[in-house]
Amino acid sequence: MSTIENFNFEGKRAIVRVDFNVPLNKQFEVTDDTRISAALPTINKILDDGGSAIVMSHLGRPDGEVNQDYSLRHIKGHFAKLLGKEVIFAEDCVGTIAKTKAESLKAGQVLLLENLRFHLEEEGKPKLPKDVSEETKKAAKVEMKIKQKNFAKELASFADVYVNDAFGTAHRAHASTAVIADFFDNDNKMFGYLIESELGSLEKVLFNPKRPFTAIMGGAKVSSKITIIENLLDKVDNLILGGGMIFTFIKAHGGNIGNSLCEPDFLELALNIEKKAAEKGVNLYFGKDVTVADAFKNEANRKITANNEIPDGWLGLDIGPETTKTFKKVIENSQTILWNGPVGVFEMENFAAGTKSVGEAVVAATKKGAFSLIGGGDSVAAVNQFGFAENVSYISTAGGALLEYLEGKILPGIKAIISD
Repeated sequence: MSTIENFNFEGKRAIVRVDFNVPLNKQFEVTDDTRISAALPTINKILDDGGSAIVMSHLGRPDGEVNQDYSLRHIKGHFAKLLGKEVIFAEDCVGTIAKTKAESLKAGQVLLLENLRFHLEEEGKPKLPKDVSEETKKAAKVEMKIKQKNFAKELASFADVYVNDAFGTAHRAHASTAVIADFFDNDNKMFGYLIESELGSLEKVLFNPKRPFTAIMGGAKVSSKITIIENLLDKVDNLILGGGMIFTFIKAHGGNIGNSLCEPDFLELALNIEKKAAEKGVNLYFGKDVTVADAFKNEANRKITANNEIPDGWLGLDIGPETTKTFKKVIENSQTILWNGPVGVFEMENFAAGTKSVGEAVVAATKKGAFSLIGGGDSVAAVNQFGFAENVSYISTAGGALLEYLEGKILPGIKAIISD
């Protein structure tokens, strides 16, 4: 496998998988261009070497149908402005038009292909009526796999080199993220700068952390974080749990949690997680107090209670002041920090204090030399909301791919590049 830094793209056409799945307003204007900006270093490297770039992405979920609401044409102008160069647009990602425009590219030029997901072959999932037989489903899946391979082969035929720089879709075995790599030899397929930095940052955290290593896991449900928590127990020194998931643990010990979120089917699992943490010498922190409210709204009445003494009709929406002190002390004394998920309903001003304090502690630790990685949509949103983005070590652009990587899974888009 080549690395993008050491590869010379002079005279080469590179097809680059990016993640331009960005939010648009009603006027189809880009409202957050973080993902587009993140792809620019890779594209500029190709152009600066004297190569040309064929850029491909998905946008939204058109489910294999041509829907102009999801056209990458809406992205073209903003992309060109950030890039500082003209961007040529192909009205389809495959076919005669795309092939002709790709083959006529000159050094320094950029071609943006239309939405990959206008074709079912990209995701490789056939559309079938609900009442078809299992035999029909099986035959349709086999046929779709063949079509997906041919779709990927056509995309690959446009270029000399394949570059995957879309970590956010690396957990998908799609035509453009995994299958296409089969049509390039090892010297002509590689990760872009974004994926290299994502993997490098995750390696620092998961495989070579400076200690103490603290993971902060927040969010509403423990069920969505079980595999991650279990995987992290083999790696961390401290595990801080916050958000709605803690009430399943509190309930498992017989505590009163009022109307707080709880998953009764996971009470035993919560106790097993505590047991495993103790066996592995991991310090597990829930805190002792919470900020509770009598309704799930910003203007609700609120007060501080012990996390196992929440009155009926009330629900926990943020960590309390004593818990905040405990969390901050642990975080500020850490050398490696992974933060995935807020510890309260930070979107509501009256219940944002805990998450903001956690962010402040992460920033303080980073300033003292700790390596901090923030991942997951909500925690990234919180960091941006409170203005901490410039003061942490790394912010992951990925959602599902990051979570699956933290679970210890091998991502198809990564395997496709690194496997012989």
